[in-house]
Amino acid sequence: MKTPNRPVAKTTRNAASPATTAPVPTEGPKPAPRTPVDPRTPLAVPSAASTPPEAPVSPAGRRVVIIDDHPVLRMGISSLITNTPGWTVVGEAGTAAEGLATVERLQPDLVLLDLTLPDRNGLEVLRDLLANRPALHVLILSMHDEMLYAERALRAGARGYVMKESGGAKVIEAMQTVSDGRVFVSERVSSELLSNLNRRSQDPTRTPLASLTTREFEIFRLIGEGKNTRIIAAQLGLSPKTVDVHRANIKEKLHVTDLPTLIRQAVCYVEGQRLDAPH
Repeated sequence: MKTPNRPVAKTTRNAASPATTAPVPTEGPKPAPRTPVDPRTPLAVPSAASTPPEAPVSPAGRRVVIIDDHPVLRMGISSLITNTPGWTVVGEAGTAAEGLATVERLQPDLVLLDLTLPDRNGLEVLRDLLANRPALHVLILSMHDEMLYAERALRAGARGYVMKESGGAKVIEAMQTVSDGRVFVSERVSSELLSNLNRRSQDPTRTPLASLTTREFEIFRLIGEGKNTRIIAAQLGLSPKTVDVHRANIKEKLHVTDLPTLIRQAVCYVEGQRLDAPH
């Protein structure tokens, strides 16, 4: 009887079989041998094309604080500055006390300061601002005649003086000039300042108002506006007796012997007339 042929099992190689799996190296590939570097060979510097460009740095906007007691004017000036590239209004104030606190808190680059504030004179505020920050740029923005106040403002430390009626373009020009470290005044004021300097060098007695202190000049101006001792004292936060002392000093410096003459000269000065003009 024939034995039935049994199928011969074919040996198949399994990839997972240890007999057929490639040996796993226990060490990584050997690094290629380094080529010796001649120490005299200069290091390669990447070219500009291969260096990633730096991100452009946009200039920071100059920060402005406005100190003025007219809300509508502050709104207009703020809008003007906001629409001017490179500038931003960071704070506003309507009184001297608010202004000093705002500047102290926000540390702006430029302050637009009005001379007429409800609680203090702008020139006094200017001195207080510069006492805290001597390098602060302060631009006087006032409705008062620049011929009467610009020189005093500059002597008190302001970097410029511009009339409110000058228009928006002139205000921005003044801000830019002052922020660049230069002094801004109108051509009219500049010419007058040079003339005054020349006159003083030749005959100092021709400008007696220059001998008045800031407080005395302010009282002189208020006298010219028709205000009496009581009103002046209340407006400046002084006692009537102190105002009388200042007034006596003004009379002496201006070589005036009686009050009516002092009042007349003050009125003429406020109206823009020269003290030596015929009355």
